[in-house]
Amino acid sequence: MNRAALFDVDGTLADTNHLHVVCWCEALRQAGHDVAMHDIHRAIGLPGEGLLAHLLGEGRDTSEDEELSAAHTTLYGTYFDRLPPLDSAADLLRELDRRGWRIVLVTSAKDAELDALRRAVDADDAITATASSDDVDEGKPAPDPVRHALGLADTPAHGAVFVGDTVWDMQAAARAGVAGVGLLCGGIPQRDLEEAGARAVYRHPADLLAHLDTSPFAATPDRSA
Repeated sequence: MNRAALFDVDGTLADTNHLHVVCWCEALRQAGHDVAMHDIHRAIGLPGEGLLAHLLGEGRDTSEDEELSAAHTTLYGTYFDRLPPLDSAADLLRELDRRGWRIVLVTSAKDAELDALRRAVDADDAITATASSDDVDEGKPAPDPVRHALGLADTPAHGAVFVGDTVWDMQAAARAGVAGVGLLCGGIPQRDLEEAGARAVYRHPADLLAHLDTSPFAATPDRSA
């Protein structure tokens, strides 16, 4: 049985959640929407359409969704050459790869944004595949992106662990039957991650790396032999 280590990227491997908050806040402000940064932060991790529905309501004028998303993308793009990776993110991916795990990124990022994130993390040699929200009908918190990632890794749900930093990540993992591991570096409280389904919570990638042997990764057996 193949084992798959599934990873969210923003806020999990790259320290970018705060940048997304600022860019969404400005994009919304330019369009005449006054939304608190705290509320935007709690919505980070949802795909663009889902984020706007969460912040502005299902009854909003959806005709401006594309313009709002484009404004966010333009603003966020100014940071592409200096996106900060989280400490030990690449080391964590390479250690799991060394142990035989197939690494799949599960992210709402696409195209140039995803390329910039992968350059920031700098661990392409350890990454097997990438599953984005564009590949499925529904993004997180629906289980579709996680299930798609399992297919890319050719791994059953019980042979995978999903690492993320938001309640949306943990909900998607739980709905797909995958063990969820939460990280606090995205700014979401431990209790919220646990209530959303996280089986274990660590501070950041370096903390998870230091505790791999007692984490849910250690509880997932290697049946490839």
